[in-house]
Amino acid sequence: MSDTKNKWHAIALVAGILLIAVNLRVPFTSIAPVLPLIQNDFGLSASALGLLTSLPLLAFAAFSPLSASVARRFGIERTLFGALLVISAGILLRSAGSAWALYAGTILIGTGIALGNVLLPGLIKRDFSTKMASMTGAYSITMGAAGAVGSAVIIPLTQSWGWPIALSLLVAAPLLALVVWVPQLKKHEHVNLSGPKQAPTVAVWRSPLAWQVTLFMGLNAMPFYVAIGWLPTILMDHGISPEQAGTVHGTLQLTTAIPGLILAATLRRLKDQKLAAATVSLLTASSLIGLIYAPDYAMLWAAVLGFGSGASMMLGLTFIGLRTKNAGDTAALSGMAQCVGYLMAAAGPLLLGQLHDWTGGWTAPLLITAAISVAGAFTGMLAGRNVQLESAESSSRTSPAIQSVNALTVGDKKR
Repeated sequence: MSDTKNKWHAIALVAGILLIAVNLRVPFTSIAPVLPLIQNDFGLSASALGLLTSLPLLAFAAFSPLSASVARRFGIERTLFGALLVISAGILLRSAGSAWALYAGTILIGTGIALGNVLLPGLIKRDFSTKMASMTGAYSITMGAAGAVGSAVIIPLTQSWGWPIALSLLVAAPLLALVVWVPQLKKHEHVNLSGPKQAPTVAVWRSPLAWQVTLFMGLNAMPFYVAIGWLPTILMDHGISPEQAGTVHGTLQLTTAIPGLILAATLRRLKDQKLAAATVSLLTASSLIGLIYAPDYAMLWAAVLGFGSGASMMLGLTFIGLRTKNAGDTAALSGMAQCVGYLMAAAGPLLLGQLHDWTGGWTAPLLITAAISVAGAFTGMLAGRNVQLESAESSSRTSPAIQSVNALTVGDKKR
């Protein structure tokens, strides 16, 4: 009887984790295909419309550092339950039919997702320590697949009932997750999410290598979130139907999960990651250029963009561990890279919207976004070197700018 009970508890836990993963993507990304309708209803500028994508990212940057403190006080299970409640409230408020509710609900959704983004990996590490890779892969694939489905179905729902009702129907996802998660509230275990107690040995904010890793993450996050927010609108302006634009948007999200399935083993065999980092950034740049000059192949470009973005995000997180020698430095670099990365990502949709307002088209905004990806390739060549923070910090008093240029010419020489 005990074995049967434990089996069902494990099944319920896995189901709850995967349903929470659904809610880390669908409420955020499913709004993109209906942005043109929202713009028409409220008379918003493109830059104001871009704020609907940027606000959740700003919430990620603001609330992610607070997630561990909240979980220590209330427990991880209760905090995740609360995050689902916040997401539910945000979805309903966003659909209330006024501009202020649209933006306020978006902030709530971003806050709930920020809590889940931080706490779900900690829960998996605690309860599935021997199966972390498979569980992480499962929830990553679930996020991508759920995002794809959400983007594909939102247009048919909107055509039947209008965008406010269509977006409000998304509340079914967090409500279902809440029901499945209720049994987990009986647990009283706490996860140590405060980070390691060991103090960092390197001042990461003054480290050239730390900035190279940080900029690689930020410069590659910007094009991805630009596409998450604007791709359906761009495609519809090129004459693609709303239904097809939603499907292409879903393909973008689905393909972000592929690198996690096939690249991990490859990266372990590489001496360094310079070529890999540059390649995935250039893939993203090429896909953006393809959208400009060959929009009829939008499905292909979306798949390439999703793969390149997913791979660059995976590499960025990998660099945080590879470029540090101890837990304290890892925590410090992670905090710096993710904080700055989210802020840079939030700037992307706003910047693209403003450029569209100025130019009246998408060519210049997409070319500039592609240039950002090329800059990401350059920082990837630097961040991908087989060096660590202490090695970078032990150099002479050469300025950080000169160190960064010399790094490409000297190679992987440890300083």
